[in-house]
Amino acid sequence: MRVNHVGEVCAQALYTAQAAATRDPALRGHLERAAREETDHLAWTRARLDELGARPSLLNPLWYAGAFALGLVAGRLGDRISLGFVLETERQVEAHLAGHLDRLPAADLASRAIVAQMKEDEAVHASQAAVAGGVELPAAAKGLMRAAAKVMTTTAHYI
Repeated sequence: MRVNHVGEVCAQALYTAQAAATRDPALRGHLERAAREETDHLAWTRARLDELGARPSLLNPLWYAGAFALGLVAGRLGDRISLGFVLETERQVEAHLAGHLDRLPAADLASRAIVAQMKEDEAVHASQAAVAGGVELPAAAKGLMRAAAKVMTTTAHYI
């Protein structure tokens, strides 16, 4: 659950930075709404960590800063690329959550409910980004995103 919490910390940073970078008021509103929806995920994962007697990642400030910087860069590249970044991020997060659901014990109904709802919400965010005009990112960009996510999830699992 710590890794999922880190993902939500990063989602806050990404959406906040992308909203700050766009000049389109409608897109800014869309990104701000998405950030508010991700706030629920942040609260759910934090509450579940507390219930499990676990702690959040000690590196959360670093994760937030890095994700904010990435969001700002994506936003500065233009709205269609920024939305493409949201689209790819949410696709990768949805895949991560699907894998997490496969690994969670069947008896851990509380964690499973949280992860399932988050997975559903992330799919909606991806769909909304596509409808809003997000472009497909190049394969190299997608690969770099996957590699960065792997470093983050592996590190956050322990620290």
